[in-house]
Amino acid sequence: MTTTDPITAITAPDPGTAPISVRREALYFAVRNGKLLVGVTIVTIFLLIGIIGPFLVDRPPMEYVGLPMLPPSTEYWLGTTTFGQDVLAQFVYGVRSTFEVGLLAGGLSALIGMVIGFVAGYRGGLVDEVLNMITNVVLVIPTLAVLLIINAYLGIRSVGMQALFIGLTSWPWVARAIRAQTFSLRSRDFVDLARLSGVGTSRIILREIAPNMSSYLFMTFILLFGSSILIASSLDFIGLGPTDGVSLGLMLNHSNQWSALHLGLWWWFIPPGAAITAIVGALYVANVGLDEVFNPKLREL
Repeated sequence: MTTTDPITAITAPDPGTAPISVRREALYFAVRNGKLLVGVTIVTIFLLIGIIGPFLVDRPPMEYVGLPMLPPSTEYWLGTTTFGQDVLAQFVYGVRSTFEVGLLAGGLSALIGMVIGFVAGYRGGLVDEVLNMITNVVLVIPTLAVLLIINAYLGIRSVGMQALFIGLTSWPWVARAIRAQTFSLRSRDFVDLARLSGVGTSRIILREIAPNMSSYLFMTFILLFGSSILIASSLDFIGLGPTDGVSLGLMLNHSNQWSALHLGLWWWFIPPGAAITAIVGALYVANVGLDEVFNPKLREL
């Protein structure tokens, strides 16, 4: 049977060839989607900067290594701050911290949302009502206000703690969306067949339902990744970021605090602001491209 519906193709009678066909079709359109290629390229460039950059910069990000307020030059590629700190060193370490927060917070919120959404959608009944109530409670909590209060009363703030708080408060919409998708899939024939064969709930979810939502789950993680970076940058900008490191948001906070704009130190605030915008924007552009790849109705032939 030939079909363009990913769910139908994956569960077609011939399980050995149908998933391969779907993957090849998705790859075919992925390498031809301009939005996806541009987004992935930009994110990859900044990811490499965050991974390799700290090993190439021999100056610690917070040490005073030169004269203050030096413009970009061959010695200091992005100049120095009002205290003589190397802006390039702060930038590369800040990019690394940005990706760490995005991956940790986005991964945690995705994991929580997926577990609750799958269990609630598949089990239904009382389990669904309880999990749905918990989701609605967390959903109406003013997330940013809670993060502000928690961060304000912490003596020592780290990237890991920041990611933990963001991840624990960003999952409700994911749980609701996955719950709705699972409700639709749990009545399919292949799920009924697995249930009649005596397969356990966890294996049905992991082997039958989740694979049919893999593209949706991946795009969900990208959205969580981008939103986590924005939330973390907002906290950093108002002075509630990590106290034991540097980030792009903290660079903006310090440049604003020490009047970099009024002093004309554009090299202090433009690079981190542009990097945050580029990373988050590229993630959302890539997500749009993935939607076009996985959704036949949106593909540009």
